Amino acid sequence: MREASAPPAPTALPGTALPGTPALPGGAALRGGAALPGTAGPGPTVLLRATLPDGRTADVHLHDGRVSAVDAHDPARPAPPGALHLGGALLLPALVDGHAHLDKTLLGAPWRPHRATATLHEQIEAERASRRTEEVPVAERAAALARRMVSLGTGHVRSHVDVDPDTGLDHLHALLGVREAFRDRLGIQLVAFPQSGVVSAPGVADLLDAALADGADLVGGLDPVGFDGDAAGQLDIVFGLAERHGKGIDLHLHDGGPTGTAQLRDIAARTAALGLGGRVAVSHAYALGDVDDAELDRTCTALAAAGVAIMTNGPSGPVPPVLRLREHGVRVFAGSDNIRDTWWPYGTADMLERATIIGLRTGLMTDAELSVAASLVTGEAAAALGLADHGIAPGARADLVAVAAGSVPEAVAAHPRRLLVLHAGQVVGPFADDTYPVLVPSAGGAA
Repeated sequence: MREASAPPAPTALPGTALPGTPALPGGAALRGGAALPGTAGPGPTVLLRATLPDGRTADVHLHDGRVSAVDAHDPARPAPPGALHLGGALLLPALVDGHAHLDKTLLGAPWRPHRATATLHEQIEAERASRRTEEVPVAERAAALARRMVSLGTGHVRSHVDVDPDTGLDHLHALLGVREAFRDRLGIQLVAFPQSGVVSAPGVADLLDAALADGADLVGGLDPVGFDGDAAGQLDIVFGLAERHGKGIDLHLHDGGPTGTAQLRDIAARTAALGLGGRVAVSHAYALGDVDDAELDRTCTALAAAGVAIMTNGPSGPVPPVLRLREHGVRVFAGSDNIRDTWWPYGTADMLERATIIGLRTGLMTDAELSVAASLVTGEAAAALGLADHGIAPGARADLVAVAAGSVPEAVAAHPRRLLVLHAGQVVGPFADDTYPVLVPSAGGAA
């Protein structure tokens, strides 16, 4: 795998460094939010004058990859060695992408015009055809996307990875290599995802079993009724594998209406029966935005009681009503889903932009509601992924991102620049460029 070079370390935001504040190793400086070429070095010991999500201005002390203290900022206090002055920039916990497909992206490959399809089955067949003609390896394309995620402040991602009769475990093994290559920059969880079905695709149950044994973190599923036509058969396999391997579950559910909500309640009942609360998520759950209030309330009550989380990417169709679910106690979090692949040509890997999209799709407008949108890509997503030490408080991992905004609502609404990205206290971004591992012309274009 040809991986992009390590990112340089920024020193200070323009015009904000305190006199005598030492520069970080690497000789780089932020200009317009981009780090100049240099060599990555140790992270800062303290972030001075950071605006915290709750509006306080604070100095955030870092030690051994964690937040060691958070103090009110005192401009008269001398800057300690290794300090980095943020000049009031908003400091957020690292962004979290709760649902991506690193193995599907076409980043790093020539542009391909989108092929329209009418059904889920047709789309899956179109993707299979694309695989047969794709020349850039999965690992290179996944690394290109992972690098972009890091540069934009994502510290953790849950990626579904296809496990089916065509690919076997090849995609999983490729992403296990990417996970290792990026382990000091990006936490990657992998879901063994049966894109071709479970019951309807011979051998997939055994492949999922092998994937979990080989290092997948969770087992997935796909429309037990709408795709496999056998809800009990698919869910018996998925929950049985999770119980056997001691792993979590994250299922795709696109089925709408009462058919979809009935499956959600079945998933909730199975989760409660196995004591898997907090370890099961359902991605998309379009049905929650496609039923009447009584059916919605009944389903939300079951999901909340069982501890089943719901992921949304703010799709063009029905969207789970975020605020209504939260009122019922259902954890809602966000993911980017597909990013420039055969499923759709869109996607930037920017999770603040994703919060904007979800906010627009669900009518989140007030400052309080914009803060909810931000939580879907920070604290709520971290909790859904089981990241217990995520945040800006003593003892939390120093996975942090500074952005050019003065408040959380502004960060969601304004698409701000990323100024500094830390992973376990080390400077990992942003990048001076956003090139792919291999620069390529558009398909059919001149070289």
